[in-house]
Amino acid sequence: MSNLIVHGGKPLRGRITPSANKNAVLPILCATLLTSEPLKLIGVPDITDVRKILDIYRELGSDVQWDRETGTLSLHHKNTHFDPAKHHLPEEMRSSIMLVPPLLARFGVARLEDNVKGCTLGVREIDPHVEVFRNFGGLVERSLGSLLIHRDGPLKAVKHWLDYASVTTTENFVLCAVAADGTSTLNNAASEPHVQEFCRFMQMLGAQIKGIGTSRVTVIGGAPLGGGEFRFDEDFHEITTFLALGAITGGDVIVKNSAPDNFPLIDRTFAKFGVHVEHKDGWSRAWRDGPLKVQTPFTSNTLTKVEAAPWPYFPVDLLPIFIALGVSAEGNAMFWNKVYDGALGWTGELSKFGAHVFSSDPHRIITFGGSKLAPATVESPYIIRVAIALFMVAASIQGRSEIRNATPIRRAHPSFVENLRSLGAQVEWTEEE
Repeated sequence: MSNLIVHGGKPLRGRITPSANKNAVLPILCATLLTSEPLKLIGVPDITDVRKILDIYRELGSDVQWDRETGTLSLHHKNTHFDPAKHHLPEEMRSSIMLVPPLLARFGVARLEDNVKGCTLGVREIDPHVEVFRNFGGLVERSLGSLLIHRDGPLKAVKHWLDYASVTTTENFVLCAVAADGTSTLNNAASEPHVQEFCRFMQMLGAQIKGIGTSRVTVIGGAPLGGGEFRFDEDFHEITTFLALGAITGGDVIVKNSAPDNFPLIDRTFAKFGVHVEHKDGWSRAWRDGPLKVQTPFTSNTLTKVEAAPWPYFPVDLLPIFIALGVSAEGNAMFWNKVYDGALGWTGELSKFGAHVFSSDPHRIITFGGSKLAPATVESPYIIRVAIALFMVAASIQGRSEIRNATPIRRAHPSFVENLRSLGAQVEWTEEE
């Protein structure tokens, strides 16, 4: 277990170049298995989930050359082989399920551990994925401790309508569809920036995809895929995180951002707490003129709200970051997670800092700002941006705080502490058995 020690109360200042979005990197790494042509990926972050996928590729016989310092990864799956009797997909990693379609397409069979999971965000069902596999012609069977997915013939194009706009299920649909003969259509598709980036990678391979960034995606499949070179965008989650760190500490942080078109709603949400954001010449900057303050809604007798749901709503993964701003600001605000059950259970830890947070129900909380906050030792659940949110609050308070079990941060941010130190933060990792 890794803990973060921070001596807070110092304004953070400087420039940051963020890493790529793991939610784009991981599905793209899985998609590479669909082609036997050589590939070069630029900007691959050195995070634990990437290492797990590359380990399985080496085990399968793929040629893997990764320069961790530069983030350049060369992959060639020409001599890859899969034996379901001995090859297991990485456990306890949600993205493992996106290895199923390429394995199914290339080898006719895939084996998935029954306990695949990611962050602790309540029940993460795999039924939507199973439905997609079956619709394309996959046969799904339970065996001891695992799921066996195989096919008796070629994958066939389908029309499908998701129950909800699931990111990973949308990506699995596209992965199946590019390998299936004919035209497949998905309604209620997810459209997050990382889904769009994934689809652009598939187009680079030669896939024909229409409707990228919309709720209706059409894929013309069956054509062989090629190779090429792909450069990842900066992670909009990490961009927002460092902008928020600058704001909560009263500093001035500037972050490289090549896709500011993703930020209008995020910018407006910052403004609800008195934070200004500017995008200029490929960089983004956040600052505040005075103390953080929740802005009063025009409609009387209502609370300022941050409602998080699938894109193009405010991103649910960023909700903890803004809860940290909420407990540090003057005034009251409501935060609404419309996606995950149990994703707000961690907010009780904020009371250890002296924050006043009321849980309305499993999906909504209210922060009552203005309380004097003090350093504390807090426990993070296994949720990446919750660990970061707790760190944000600690970084804004004068004195020594400890974020215990902050390990999830390493799943998404390879140089988090190094970047913080470059901004002037006093922070370090400590390790426990």
